[in-house]
Amino acid sequence: MTPAQTDLVTIGKIERHFGVRGEFKVRSLSDVPGRLDHLKQVQVLETTGQTVERTVTHVRRAGSTYIMGLAGVTTPEEAGMLRGGLIQVPRAPASALSADVYFECDLVGMTVENERGDEVGVLETILEIPDNRVFVVRKGTEEVLIPAAKSFVTSVDLQRRRMMVRGIDELVQDRHAL
Repeated sequence: MTPAQTDLVTIGKIERHFGVRGEFKVRSLSDVPGRLDHLKQVQVLETTGQTVERTVTHVRRAGSTYIMGLAGVTTPEEAGMLRGGLIQVPRAPASALSADVYFECDLVGMTVENERGDEVGVLETILEIPDNRVFVVRKGTEEVLIPAAKSFVTSVDLQRRRMMVRGIDELVQDRHAL
């Protein structure tokens, strides 16, 4: 039995195959040091939307990424089929977060509103830049970049899937100036 999607947290993304033995490169999406180092079982959310439980045969660090092997994946072609997939683990081991800390996977897809209750858009992805993260919020073809800082984000409601932001009116107006 596989855990429900909401019981999983995404900790890595499969970048591409590596070598000839079915290994692949994984980019860590976790800010927990060593989170990928000792994995035994993972869920792989494939690009098709299917989640498959897999046994990890080995993981090793390779610079800023990891090289991973899974039982049953023995060729570059099989590893290539996993490209773009997400490595997920049960949420329970990391569930003790402080009140103002959130998993990125819980934030992506949230509706973002300004202080007046006007919809700014949907949080599409989170960019990591030196010393900070930036929320990429999209409404139709328009995109707004919002610093992931307490001075901009006033509240996050995980149940309603809403994020309230302030001080971004200039950012939204500037996107129309181009």
